[in-house]
Amino acid sequence: MKGYLVLIGLIVCSYLEAQENNTKIVDSLYKEDQFYAGVTYNLIGNKPNDLSQNGFSLGFHAGFIKDMPINKDRNIAIGIGLGYSANSFNQNLLVVKDDLGNINYSIIDESNVSFSRNKFSQHLIELPIEYRWRTSNPTDYNFWRIYAGFKIGYVFTNTAKFRGSLGEFKYNNIEDFNNFQYGLTVSMGYNTWNLYMYYALNPIFSSDAKLNGETIDMNAIKIGLMFYVL
Repeated sequence: MKGYLVLIGLIVCSYLEAQENNTKIVDSLYKEDQFYAGVTYNLIGNKPNDLSQNGFSLGFHAGFIKDMPINKDRNIAIGIGLGYSANSFNQNLLVVKDDLGNINYSIIDESNVSFSRNKFSQHLIELPIEYRWRTSNPTDYNFWRIYAGFKIGYVFTNTAKFRGSLGEFKYNNIEDFNNFQYGLTVSMGYNTWNLYMYYALNPIFSSDAKLNGETIDMNAIKIGLMFYVL
């Protein structure tokens, strides 16, 4: 008797599962609330004379964006989110403290100084704001998208590292870094895979940072891939 009950239970469960798989639930008020994660190659714009990048400068980005449709078809929306970003920039700008504790900046003369590492890095909490267009509908989750927006970031920690013939040193939370970073963003692609670009509208360093008596106005440019997951 118990065997028959188990068999009947299995048949009922199989039937219900088949019915569920064959039925699409249509949500006319669907949203694209999404987690995102991305990886970028970080470039430096507005570079001072003789500054060059070396190695591979990486950025990692992750967060959540709340989707708020603004039209009847719900394929146009405003997105507001919260995220985290970690970025490194490998280059030949030497950041070093003098005997008085002041930070000095200079371009490394690679004919006299050798090094295996010279980089600065930033960790940010970010607020992305996007205008979102996509070809989605309530039953199709594979669609084309173009998301353009603006991103504000707060640098909660920064680091400068050097390892080479001058020795090995590391400085944390240098005050000359701008605490706030902001810029334009765009993502475009199909389904999970999307090209991504960020262009900073303000410099990485504040006006207090000087190179040869001039302000260091270089900014961040990030190009890579962004992945969206419901």
